[in-house]
Amino acid sequence: MSSVMNSVADSPKCALPGTPLALASKGLDACVHCGFCLQACPTYVNLEDENDSPRGRLVLMRRMLEGDIALDDPTAAQHMDRCLGCRACETACPSGVPYGDLLEATRATMAPVRGVPFVARAVLAVFKYPLLLRTALLGARLFRATRLPHLLAPLLPARLAFPMAMIASTTPANLRARAVPTTSSHPPVLPPSTPATTATCLTGCVMSGLFSHVNDATERVLAHNGFALRTTRAQGCCGALHAHAGDLDSARALARINVAAFEQSGADVIAVNSAGCGAMLKQYGHLLHDDPAWAARAERVSARTRDISELLATVGPIAGTASVALRVTHDPPCHQMHAQRVVSPPLAVLRAIPGLSLIPLEDADQCCGSAGIYNLVEPDTSDAVLAPKLARIAESGADWVATGNPGCMMQIGAGLLRSGSRARVVHPIELLDASYERGA
Repeated sequence: MSSVMNSVADSPKCALPGTPLALASKGLDACVHCGFCLQACPTYVNLEDENDSPRGRLVLMRRMLEGDIALDDPTAAQHMDRCLGCRACETACPSGVPYGDLLEATRATMAPVRGVPFVARAVLAVFKYPLLLRTALLGARLFRATRLPHLLAPLLPARLAFPMAMIASTTPANLRARAVPTTSSHPPVLPPSTPATTATCLTGCVMSGLFSHVNDATERVLAHNGFALRTTRAQGCCGALHAHAGDLDSARALARINVAAFEQSGADVIAVNSAGCGAMLKQYGHLLHDDPAWAARAERVSARTRDISELLATVGPIAGTASVALRVTHDPPCHQMHAQRVVSPPLAVLRAIPGLSLIPLEDADQCCGSAGIYNLVEPDTSDAVLAPKLARIAESGADWVATGNPGCMMQIGAGLLRSGSRARVVHPIELLDASYERGA
């Protein structure tokens, strides 16, 4: 990395030596402007502006690096802000352009000059401080318990109704009531000579605050599949929201806390049921690569991180013993499919459920428009990206949409609720857990 820094800093075309963008700029050279990324990009497809495509943004990055565009240029900033960071372009790119890294580096370079929008600043501050975060999530849970979000979502104007619908969509579904036992057989027991793989779970922020039922299901499923669970205390926010917004200092500080916490757990693997958080943990090695005290430690934590479906696919997963006769379609989160390249394991989880009808979803590789806090800071574009996703779900005829990321669950769930759809959103692990009979 030092050689890259020196070559860029010594170049007369580099107006931003030493900045995150300058340090990551070698990735710009990989782009051959072929345009394969265009149709993969949700903002280009919906806005039809070359500047809102990965190729167009890479050109803007280059011009910023060379000093042709100011870091606080409002037009350039708008195009950067509109990017969802879904990284679908990376899957489509034949040249291996590290677009996600370049986007984060660009935002980090721009942030000290142009600032961070107020809404984003406020949300990031809450996620940075554990007490604030716990208080906010407790308030959201109490508000959800009143059922006011369900009542207000259909009545309020769209900009106020959507957050209500997002909270309402986090209400746990009683899937066990829909499971019908089909056999009394017990799962296989590991022989004493085979030591169980030890696993610890990232409990997450939104997952622990609003989807604790998914965390509980995750632990039950891991235990049922032969993993020995260990608890990791003192873990916190993964830092993904901060990294995506360009606040790399906060992201690194949060990463160090988690690296230290997961080192103490001593578990063989770290199971993550939130696709965005999983992608972030897998990038800790890259995030802290230039910190001599933490680089190797972060790399080891990244190497132990697995998406929950990825982990279960290594052992089967064990098929359920209760029929869950639901019509389900799977919408893969972008940071599961494109960032982690985990594609088939979630389907293996769903296929292990007796009675479940798995319905293909057209354009499943397209983003839903959640993208962390994107739906708060760019609501119009977020709505435009969500609309075709809701249309494809309606066309599928599915009653349930399975997806493995809290932001996607809330975004799609709110959209379905606001559109009057009877379909609901669920985490795949909840469905597999429902198929495992209690006491089996």
